[in-house]
Amino acid sequence: MRTNIIIDDDLIREGMKFSAIKTKKALIQYALEEYIENHRRKNMADLKGKITFSEEYDHKKLRQNRIS
Repeated sequence: MRTNIIIDDDLIREGMKFSAIKTKKALIQYALEEYIENHRRKNMADLKGKITFSEEYDHKKLRQNRIS
């Protein structure tokens, strides 16, 4: 989707400095991806204590099977 927006130049410069990203387009894409990922993590954290697992659930055993 193509769009034209006005963004504070200081924010762009600071974002490029911290990320080493060279273009505004790439910086904005990265920032949106990070924003979305942070909100997904937050939503997962909201589930803490609301999900109950079976007594037989063994996450370590599942990981071993994946590696083997």
